[in-house]
Amino acid sequence: MAATWPAAPEAVAAQLLGVLWFVSVTTGSWGAAAIAAAGGEETLKCEDLKLGQYICKDPKINDATQEPVNCTNYTAHVPCFPAPNITCKDFGGNETHFTGNEVGFLKPISCRNVNGYSYKVAVALSLFLGWLGADRFYLGYPALGLLKFCTVGFCGIGSLIDFILISMQAKDPVGRVSPNGN
Repeated sequence: MAATWPAAPEAVAAQLLGVLWFVSVTTGSWGAAAIAAAGGEETLKCEDLKLGQYICKDPKINDATQEPVNCTNYTAHVPCFPAPNITCKDFGGNETHFTGNEVGFLKPISCRNVNGYSYKVAVALSLFLGWLGADRFYLGYPALGLLKFCTVGFCGIGSLIDFILISMQAKDPVGRVSPNGN
């Protein structure tokens, strides 16, 4: 006896494609938006928006320290604005439909805590008096400053390395590696 298909192969393929399309729509980003619009899922928090769905302002930079203003615990916050026609939950958990002019959330950015030391003064001391250890004395390292003084800046090599590190802001004022990996 010959085997028979319960339905034509074209019909089975069409049904399979329909099921695959439904699964991809309901599990992808479009599906999540459709389910949320239908009331099947809770609206996203504004902090969870994807890149391109919001824009953040550049941080205000303090001229003396070259760090973002209001930097505390190695973190500063910048205001972010969701794109027009985006609906998400704002600070207070309220569902808001944004026009592009309202702040939706504050994005944390990393910064180095400079403890009140001036970037310009540290660079100038490193450039002109680094061979005497003045930069290290200024930044709170009297032992390294004395060592640089006694060795004439480690024969100039240590002065050059310190000048490069301070100029590039690769280290914070007390010499620890900064939290963003530099």
